[in-house]
Amino acid sequence: MARTKTVHRCTECGWSSPKWAGRCGGCDEWNTLVEELDVRGEAPSVGPPSSRPSRIADVIDVSTAARPTGLPEVDRVLGGGFVPGSVTLVGGEPGIGKSTLLLQLVGSTAAAGVTSLYVSGEESAGQVRSRADRLGAVQDALWLVSETALPHIMTHIEKVQPEIVVIDSIQTLHDPNLGSAPGSVAQVRECANRLVTHAKAHGTTVLLVGHVTKEGTLAGPRVLEHVVDTVLEFDGDRHHGLRLLRAAKHRFGATTEVGLLQMDQSGLVTVEDPSGLFLADRVTGVSGSAIVATVDGNRPLLIEVQALVSESHLSNPRRSAQGVDAGRLSMLLAVLERRCGFPTGSSDVYALAVGGARVTDPGADLPLALAVTSSLTGEPLGDDVVAVGEIGLGGELRHVSHLDRRLHEAARMGFRRAIVPRGTDIEVDGFELLRAPTLAAAIAIAGVGPR
Repeated sequence: MARTKTVHRCTECGWSSPKWAGRCGGCDEWNTLVEELDVRGEAPSVGPPSSRPSRIADVIDVSTAARPTGLPEVDRVLGGGFVPGSVTLVGGEPGIGKSTLLLQLVGSTAAAGVTSLYVSGEESAGQVRSRADRLGAVQDALWLVSETALPHIMTHIEKVQPEIVVIDSIQTLHDPNLGSAPGSVAQVRECANRLVTHAKAHGTTVLLVGHVTKEGTLAGPRVLEHVVDTVLEFDGDRHHGLRLLRAAKHRFGATTEVGLLQMDQSGLVTVEDPSGLFLADRVTGVSGSAIVATVDGNRPLLIEVQALVSESHLSNPRRSAQGVDAGRLSMLLAVLERRCGFPTGSSDVYALAVGGARVTDPGADLPLALAVTSSLTGEPLGDDVVAVGEIGLGGELRHVSHLDRRLHEAARMGFRRAIVPRGTDIEVDGFELLRAPTLAAAIAIAGVGPR
């Protein structure tokens, strides 16, 4: 006989308490306990074990059986494609294109004869069909159902016997036996566990769409990220077509790769030349512009950063950073003023990574500082110059990783000179390395200082 009682459970870590408290005792977060019903029945009997020990030499590596997804950039991130029996959680901001990505993926696999089931809990079947028409994903092997009740979904899975199942989204699912609302900690945890169990038992690839909070983290209990095999982060600027796919967790491969996709009317397409895309609309000979040779994952990229310094009429001058870290920008302004003698305390400073890119690489310190200096003095950098280097609080330039990859990518894009830290000991054919020990020396080499 089932027993029902009320508990307060943390939405972040799943810790439970018989009464409400302002602070969670499991993760120390504030105001995260929510009330829900805790339904407990008699302990079920445990049958014989479903597996038995075997010699490790006899175990088959399932990652070698990865199935290509149809999008090379997704295969790059996943290390080859979907692994049978794996569970993947895809998170991203609303409207970024998660549903479009997954519908396009299962449409591609269905075109190759792979039976797939798309479960829509947020949209009607007609809405999904309309998107599938636009994406060219209408295939005989692709099944569609609009459902949120977990028992019904499991019945559909048993009937269709798909090789790939998409749940859009996990926060909309509910099990009537639990008694709590969809999206609650108990519902998300139990529904995810049920799907994971089915995936492992039947070798089905399960793809879950997850919501994110306003801070950009995955919504729901932290246990959700622990039970799945892969966590993919799908992000970008909704006002630009560029989308980036990263693996925050991947049990079948590395998490260092990044996939670059472009959103257009027909869906998501592979970006063949990311650096060319970021530099396509670049205007040369303009002050306040510098080229960042960065590395995202294992992929080198060239991105333009721009800065604008103007006289402020406010008691607290503005500091605006888009696509670059605001705290890093403030630090660089302090170093410029203290170590190089460039006053910026009474000026408005705007910094931007163009094209909707996000640059978090420490190697972007030097080009961003040069862009600020260039805007302040009105002197543009050379058209064939890139800059790479981390800046310390003493104004010194420090070495960054994968410098050879960065410079080879810059050489491929037609650049011929690079301002780098003094300790750089590599050489690139046809490339002139301008070594500088400090930021002040780099400014002098770049020719963006005061005349």
